[in-house]
Amino acid sequence: MEYTQIAYEVHERIATVTLNRPQARNGYTIRMADEAAHALRGASADDDVRVIVLTGAGDDFCVGADLSGGSLGVTQSEDPSSASAWTEPATRVTRQLYRCEKPVIAAIRGAAVGVGSTMVLPADYRIAAADSRFGFVFSRRGIYPEGGSTWFLPRLVGMGRALDWMISGRLISADEALEAGLVTAVHKSADVLDQAYVLARDLVAKTAPVSTAVIRQALYRMSALDSPEPAFALDSQLIASCAHSADAVEGVMSFLERRPPAFKGQVSEDQPDFLPWRTGTRSESPEEA
Repeated sequence: MEYTQIAYEVHERIATVTLNRPQARNGYTIRMADEAAHALRGASADDDVRVIVLTGAGDDFCVGADLSGGSLGVTQSEDPSSASAWTEPATRVTRQLYRCEKPVIAAIRGAAVGVGSTMVLPADYRIAAADSRFGFVFSRRGIYPEGGSTWFLPRLVGMGRALDWMISGRLISADEALEAGLVTAVHKSADVLDQAYVLARDLVAKTAPVSTAVIRQALYRMSALDSPEPAFALDSQLIASCAHSADAVEGVMSFLERRPPAFKGQVSEDQPDFLPWRTGTRSESPEEA
């Protein structure tokens, strides 16, 4: 895919996906959604990529859907009774982030409103500028939440806060977002992207890619279940598999020898074959298969 509304680059094993319509304050379009989803899918599958940074060009991360055309990009021919026939633009990106097998750091400056807020919910870290503002403004536009945000947001900030933010549709300051747990850290605007790369380089240097991929998916998949019993069973399999893991040996030896680890495992090839989300024993949507 030729990228016209995002930018994509890989450096030092860090992939950077940049929303790239600064003249429109990175107003979100269907084209941007498809380009971002394509880039995220490729970065997740690329063993040369260890961490993904998601950011926006210019002073704002994303001011929400581009409404300059007077609509959300949905036509009256779309059939709401046929959910499998069409995927709304925010979900095209958040689904890829949810399924991603690499850590994702969102670096946010300025406005992150509407899809600008929902898009970053599946990221592992959200580093924001002190002047950032968030907003789940759907009730004020007469529309509905998107991108699976009613699933992600309560897991991050609790149901009470999610109800307040979504029902009121009010803007949320960086300080309130930090206190609630939506944001991981707050920095000066000029420092946000640099701090994201400091974190990304630390993850590249010190964490095992296969272990990280399993941990990321296990947290999402296991924490959503009604009982810890499936997690108990999976953890027993995972710990037993460490006896055959070169990365596990390297992790222990590097600790004992007080040296940086040199993990060789590849996410595409070396994850345990019994993981339920990789063996198809759990239900997936057609686009997740």
